[in-house]
Amino acid sequence: MDQIQTLLVGAGPVGLEKLQAVFRNSPQAKVHIVAERVEAEVREFIAGKKTVTLSQRRFEENDLENVDLVILATNNTVLNDSIRRLTTARHILLNVADKPDLCDFYLGSVVQKGNLKIGISTNGKSPTMAKRLKEFLNDILPEEIDETLTLMQQMRDQLKGDFQQKIKALNAHTEGLVRKQKTNQTT
Repeated sequence: MDQIQTLLVGAGPVGLEKLQAVFRNSPQAKVHIVAERVEAEVREFIAGKKTVTLSQRRFEENDLENVDLVILATNNTVLNDSIRRLTTARHILLNVADKPDLCDFYLGSVVQKGNLKIGISTNGKSPTMAKRLKEFLNDILPEEIDETLTLMQQMRDQLKGDFQQKIKALNAHTEGLVRKQKTNQTT
């Protein structure tokens, strides 16, 4: 997302949640926020982020100039429908919080522990479920997973033989890791 321009309309609690999701996935994201009211938490979150601009005012059609995707975090259905028509006419991707039928894409939940990233999506059916699964996975995945990934990379780099032999060796090793993790959880 750091190579595209994102417009976020709305800067309340839902806007903050969407903004955090964008920056978790792309710390250098380019975001323009347009909102009449801006929560203090949003201001705190964007403080020092040079790739974020804030316009505290009503949405204007020209806010869509040079924008690649739009995220709506408003509870104003008239405004959302109006922006939906504008984005469709301009071929701009749109995500509307809590309105999967208006979305061109969904912002999935992402679990990240070091270099491991796991994406979770319910295709807009239940963002709450995705959030709960994210919390669950964050709790059960060990903090040391990044060390394991580094060791796996070193092992992969040292393996000799054809592709099938390498796959077999790596599968055997990771199967042992999974069994060990399951044993640790049941004791």
